[in-house]
Amino acid sequence: MAAKLSLEPIALRLWFLSHRTHELLRRCEDQVYGEYNLTTEQYTMLAIIEYLDAPVRITDVAQWSGRSTNSVSMIIDRMVKAGLVRRVRDRKDRRTVFVTITSKAENALKPATRAGLEFIQEILSPLSSEDKGTFVNLHEVVKRRALEYLNPGVDIEEMQRSEVTRQANLVERLVQYISHSNPDAKRQDGKKKKAI
Repeated sequence: MAAKLSLEPIALRLWFLSHRTHELLRRCEDQVYGEYNLTTEQYTMLAIIEYLDAPVRITDVAQWSGRSTNSVSMIIDRMVKAGLVRRVRDRKDRRTVFVTITSKAENALKPATRAGLEFIQEILSPLSSEDKGTFVNLHEVVKRRALEYLNPGVDIEEMQRSEVTRQANLVERLVQYISHSNPDAKRQDGKKKKAI
């Protein structure tokens, strides 16, 4: 006999709310990045390519984005047609394809990154630091269960450690990228150094 399914109404509400919030955030991102003629998907691919150490393979982008290599390859194909990236074959192994961003993409990426960070600050501004920490912890618990569901028998701890390290590196590179592309930040840094 099948076990009786009992799901609390609050659990369903949380599930629907999580999906709805994700959809709304994605629409907001589309609007933010659309100002720079990029989709959220294109921005994400460009950011990954820019922040990873060159040379960047399509498989690297797929791993970072959490998508399949075939899916990323199709996105990259469209981005090549849009003049945002170039595919370059490895001279030693012609099967290996590297991806580089074009100057057109670079010119859009810098201001789009700044706008994206401003958007994040605005959306999260109602939350205190403590609320943000709680929010992160709760999401980590749910994400872990999803990883366990998708990867039975895999060392989830190692997957999470690797992801935390990659995220920390990404955040560090993002901060460096923004500060290098912001002439005012360079001037302010210079003033701070002189004052010390």
